Amino acid sequence: MVQRHRHYYGEDPSQWGELFLPDLPGGGAHRGVAVVIHGGYWRSKYGAELGEPLAVDLATHGMAAWNLEYRRAGNGGGWPHTFRDILAGVDTLQELAGPHVLDLAKVVALGHSAGGHLAVWAAGRGRLPHLGLEAEHREMNAKDDGVRLTGVVSQSGVLDLAEAEKLNLSDGAVANFLGGPSSEFPGRYRYADPMAALPLDVPVFAVHATEDEDVPLAMSTSYVEAGRSGPVPARLVTVPGDHFALIDPGSQAYRKCRGLVQELLR
Repeated sequence: MVQRHRHYYGEDPSQWGELFLPDLPGGGAHRGVAVVIHGGYWRSKYGAELGEPLAVDLATHGMAAWNLEYRRAGNGGGWPHTFRDILAGVDTLQELAGPHVLDLAKVVALGHSAGGHLAVWAAGRGRLPHLGLEAEHREMNAKDDGVRLTGVVSQSGVLDLAEAEKLNLSDGAVANFLGGPSSEFPGRYRYADPMAALPLDVPVFAVHATEDEDVPLAMSTSYVEAGRSGPVPARLVTVPGDHFALIDPGSQAYRKCRGLVQELLR
């Protein structure tokens, strides 16, 4: 039996998450939380319905799952609001921990495509003040404290924004998301790029589908290569299938991701 509870973390209609909780036999606390961050190239026509089947599956397998919605480009998101929402949505777990008996010692993000970008970016929040980009940090109003992710499973994540812009992925999705080209907003691009926050001190599994035609494998391989010398090197994991096999709970590709989330929560 899975319970579900919707909570808002802001006044915008897109600032909410849904907490999926498995039954706790004999009481106790839910040990860790998986934060599900959906993709869709940061565009408003794609929403948290993409992450719901994953959150249900994780809860069915005994894990508390927080399916996070956020403002996207086209409905009040983009720079800097999407980034603020991701951090605020993750930090809301502090308020939910008591009422829902959550143990936040382990908080792991599972992010698909653009959600993979946001998940890995959020894992680097502690590195953001050290990028030397004070104007961007002020514009973000970013808090340096809050709930820290203890691991990430990126599912064909857009982890190299500079290369994604060069490749013009999804018809200029990066420029659409960040409000213009990198030539106009170089600091904004660096602040938003997970590559800039390397090295991280938390584990990242960069899972990528071998037949993915939406996000090139290079998005994951370049990230893993760049972080190879860090204290906790990211790991590349390839799985069979296309871009959407990763969010199909019945697929081998997704089952691998679920296993990695379980590993990180243990």
